Amino acid sequence: PRALPFSEMTRFHSDDYINFLRTITPDNMKEFPKQLQRFNVGEDCPVFDGLYEFCQLYTGASLDGAVQLGNGHSDIAINWSGGLHHAKKSEASGFCYINDIVLAILELLKVHARVLYVDIDVHHGDGVEEAFYTTDRVMTLSLHKYGDFFPGTGHIQDVGAKEGVGYSVNAPLQAGITDETYLNELFIPVFDKIMEVFQPGAIVLQCGADSLT
Repeated sequence: PRALPFSEMTRFHSDDYINFLRTITPDNMKEFPKQLQRFNVGEDCPVFDGLYEFCQLYTGASLDGAVQLGNGHSDIAINWSGGLHHAKKSEASGFCYINDIVLAILELLKVHARVLYVDIDVHHGDGVEEAFYTTDRVMTLSLHKYGDFFPGTGHIQDVGAKEGVGYSVNAPLQAGITDETYLNELFIPVFDKIMEVFQPGAIVLQCGADSLT
């Protein structure tokens, strides 16, 4: 994939946050204590050599996939290193720095009136839901473990706001759900109904392998 330039990252993320990611290194991080705290970088989101280039490449791969789909050159595009769904507009979270999913969906919205986002990671897809919480052009469906569990969001009553009311769908689950229950009593009926009602032009699927047994 191409390395995504600064100007395309800031279609969603704030300029000062991307500038920080571009500047910070393991050698100089002690010079930026306030920024590390402000942007939530350091613990769950460590600083490492090549951090910015890593972000450019995994995000560029998702954008390239979205462009391929939008141009009709591909029916399916997979980014094996993408899906960093916790990243916020001005904050890293849960090992996620740049939200490649949000940027890819914004690209798909140039072509499609409606995009469906499906998240089967064991953790709630909070960053993507938050980004599109007030729009009716993106519906988000997240099936995730809920309770005393990161990131602590994704209640069943979190359904969107303003024009986006009804366009955020959350299935908060407890540990121990079986494959059969997950698939036949939850995923298939909910997904089929969403497809029937929402009729998206494109689907973005985040396959967090940590939900699988």
